[in-house]
Amino acid sequence: MQETITIALDMMSGDHDISSSVPAAWSILKKHNDLSLILVGDENKIEKLLDPEMKKLEGTKYSILHTDEAIKMDDEILVALRTKKKSSMRLGIELVRDKKADACVSAGNTGALMALSKIILKMIDGIDRPAICGALPTKCGSMHMLDLGANVECNSDHLLQFAIMGAALVQSLEISDNPRIGLLNVGSEEFKGNDTIKAASQKINESPLNYIGFVEGDEMFTGNCDLVVTDGFAGNIALKSIEGVANIISHFIKDEFKKSLLTQITALISYPVMRAVKKKMDPRRYNGASLLGLKGIVVKSHGGADSYAFERAINTAYYEVKNNILEQIKTSISKQSNSNAEIF
Repeated sequence: MQETITIALDMMSGDHDISSSVPAAWSILKKHNDLSLILVGDENKIEKLLDPEMKKLEGTKYSILHTDEAIKMDDEILVALRTKKKSSMRLGIELVRDKKADACVSAGNTGALMALSKIILKMIDGIDRPAICGALPTKCGSMHMLDLGANVECNSDHLLQFAIMGAALVQSLEISDNPRIGLLNVGSEEFKGNDTIKAASQKINESPLNYIGFVEGDEMFTGNCDLVVTDGFAGNIALKSIEGVANIISHFIKDEFKKSLLTQITALISYPVMRAVKKKMDPRRYNGASLLGLKGIVVKSHGGADSYAFERAINTAYYEVKNNILEQIKTSISKQSNSNAEIF
């Protein structure tokens, strides 16, 4: 008998609220027969947007946990933690803690989501800090990168733990059975980088992981790596820089195509190519950053996600549950601990 995967959705999160989360819920349910959802949010508002066909599935494929309280994107983290005890975000995470859901997906305030997840779910033994891991496009498909902003300062042990968790994520998403791991650095030569990076490189190299060495910023998109490891300071700067470059390239292309009648005609001719490129580079395809290291699965959707992007985040959570990412991380941490014990 097929086991059902249950995911709690923070329906009142992000810039688009239920206008994106409700259509995403219906779309993802049609794609996975073994999936059920708990829609956490204002029941009256959710009911108004439900597809008539989806309404027929209430009680079998989905249920609604009512609350009219939500954590806003600009809420201060301490205020959100202390005063909003019935927020849709908090209730979704508590469902994971109470084993009523296998994962939680939210597009809400990143700081609040991270803080609540850490407090409610706790950390996996052997992991010091949670990390944010997301996907980015490459010439050969995609690669994952962590940490994307949760930990500004990291030591070599933290980076090793990130590598272990990131590798488990790539495996659980059925991207690679033996992920190729690179460590972000200012150069590919062994003598480059600070002491932390050098120490982390040695530790990852001595682990059972498939480590290929240092990678520079421009090498991340060649497709030679399945996972790039860095601290949250460099990772967040890299991510925002990538987003900025993508936006300015898009701006320049549109601007050039509008300059004259000839360029407008050229734009029409090249439209199929531009559309294909846009599809490959569409950030919505890569939406869904995983909060790794917790005793539960939590996926962060981009705050500005539309229904398609939110659906992609749910899909990420679905495969993490299906392929048991938590057990993979625990097993990898155990192997690493045993390896260290043998050294000493």
